[in-house]
Amino acid sequence: MELHSDTFNPEDFPWQGLTLTPAAAAHIRELAEKQPGMLGVRLSVKQTGCAGFGYVLDTVREPDKDDLVFEAEGAKLFAPLQAMPFIEGTEVDYVQEGLNQLFKFHNPKAQNECGCGESFGV
Repeated sequence: MELHSDTFNPEDFPWQGLTLTPAAAAHIRELAEKQPGMLGVRLSVKQTGCAGFGYVLDTVREPDKDDLVFEAEGAKLFAPLQAMPFIEGTEVDYVQEGLNQLFKFHNPKAQNECGCGESFGV
């Protein structure tokens, strides 16, 4: 998806933003402490899976020029402007499921999630 600055002004859009739960913020801070130079994590999306889109988390050492930054409890969550139509309003959590610990995304825009939980449609 391509956004053109002459037709889209981010200040005109009523952003719901992204939020981090205390558990997600704590885990991001822990990751940053173990990796010198890490500023936070970037949440983006890519076309994949049976439902259309999948979440992508990457560590951030230098923000991209189009990144929006959301901060909670000393942890930074970066998101590319192009991903916001798909992920705005998402709450990022860090949970334990059985023996696994993982980030979970509570996205109010997600529909048609696949059975394995790897992808979603909007």
